[in-house]
Amino acid sequence: MTGDPLINTGVFVAFLIVTLFVVYRAGNRNSTTIDYYAAGRGLSGPQNGLAMAGDYLSAASFLGIAGAIAVNGYDGFLYSIGFLVAWLVNLLLVGELLRNTGRFTMGDVLSFRMRQRPVRAAAATSTMAISFFYMVAQMAGAGGLVALLLNIHDKLGQSLVIAGVGLVMIFYVLVGGMRGTTWVQIIKAALLMLCITLMTVFLLGKFGFSISAIMEQAAAHNPKGTQILSPGVEYGRTDLTKLDFVSLSLALVLGVAGLPHILMRFYTVPNAREARRSVVWATWTMSIFYLATLVIGFGAAALVGTDTILAAPGGQNSAAPLLALRIGGTVLLAVVAAVAFATILAVVAGLTLTASASFAHDVYANIITRGRARPGVEIRVARVSAVVFGVLSIIGGILANGQNIAFLVALAFAFAASANLSTILYSLFWKRFNTSGTLWGIYSGLISCFALVVLSPTVSGSPSAIFPGLDFAYFPLTNPGIVSIPVSFLFAFLGTFLSRKRSDPRRQAEMEVRSLTGLGS
Repeated sequence: MTGDPLINTGVFVAFLIVTLFVVYRAGNRNSTTIDYYAAGRGLSGPQNGLAMAGDYLSAASFLGIAGAIAVNGYDGFLYSIGFLVAWLVNLLLVGELLRNTGRFTMGDVLSFRMRQRPVRAAAATSTMAISFFYMVAQMAGAGGLVALLLNIHDKLGQSLVIAGVGLVMIFYVLVGGMRGTTWVQIIKAALLMLCITLMTVFLLGKFGFSISAIMEQAAAHNPKGTQILSPGVEYGRTDLTKLDFVSLSLALVLGVAGLPHILMRFYTVPNAREARRSVVWATWTMSIFYLATLVIGFGAAALVGTDTILAAPGGQNSAAPLLALRIGGTVLLAVVAAVAFATILAVVAGLTLTASASFAHDVYANIITRGRARPGVEIRVARVSAVVFGVLSIIGGILANGQNIAFLVALAFAFAASANLSTILYSLFWKRFNTSGTLWGIYSGLISCFALVVLSPTVSGSPSAIFPGLDFAYFPLTNPGIVSIPVSFLFAFLGTFLSRKRSDPRRQAEMEVRSLTGLGS
């Protein structure tokens, strides 16, 4: 039972027409690099906070977490806790300081007191790699959603729809830039919050506003029974799965502060005060959302049943849409479909904009042309690179179609925490930190994380692996964060101490004053 594909498609097309019009109107004012990269720095804290929530609340949040809770109960909710707690790191450690120090990209911050060309090259490499992994997760979510909503079961049909989603996303970035993408994210965040709030209130009302009643019925309709109400279903069976949980938690909590598309949003506000307000608004919005996922996840298990969810074309990712069909019929399913598609489009557009901006601003403008690039040419380079990244994300999404998207996003978080967090914190808070430490930190984190993922059960050696017929899983954990994050901090530390070159004390002092006060930003 998948509802009416025509209604689902109609609601989504209506949303698409509205957002394309908004993007077109907003894009008419993109005349400078500040307009294209940072929306003219004219967003208020509440506006940027909603856009941050729209950028962050991805398909993994809406579809993956609800499915993980419906199938694994308590252990699935750990994703919600990790994604939310991570914002405290952003609020307390990096948000305001990054806004004061940088201009458009993470490379601006890391290269502020270092040698420009090698550090910008490393920052761009990190940004593009993380953005690609995140984009693949979103595009894979699009494939699973389409399979459920449009009743397309063959891989070719799903691949064609993934390509269509990717082309629309490329249009958003090419025409709208940061301003157009921001308004799509704000609209999407508002629709998503309205949708999950209505579903949560309905579920609570149906069970007499008793969460316990929802959880009891969910346990009755789950093969694992009451085990889903306590820890251990997914991550507590053995010492190895417990260690995997610790690794996952580290990646989730520490990853947000290194996500390039989230960090880039800090540059769209006029000052540090609005940057702080952005994070506060984003945190409150996401607190409500992630609490609602608990009700929706258990509600899906209670009313739809775990076996039905797993048997659906989208697997775990189908929990929220199937619940919408059960409680509101084809109309509510169509609305949920449109919101989920909007979620994928908005997040992938933000990621594509970030990756293309990093290439154009860090690589082309500051490495290739050594700071002499004309603004118009730089924007054209950003648009061309956006097309390239969009095509790559389409290919990656087709290859990863069918994977659990919450899990794929957790891998992207591991890459972000491994490659970026150590260098950001050291740059902001350690006076002696230098260029060698920056390069060692970024590349060691990226390389170790990638190598461990390739050698993990994620890629081979398990039924749910990308290549289930092969087995070269020599690293036993599915998430490498517990190893790759400390490796990055350690190598950044060693690179600094083993280098003969010292950091520039004047630039370090300027960066400290600027990050703490905002003077010169």
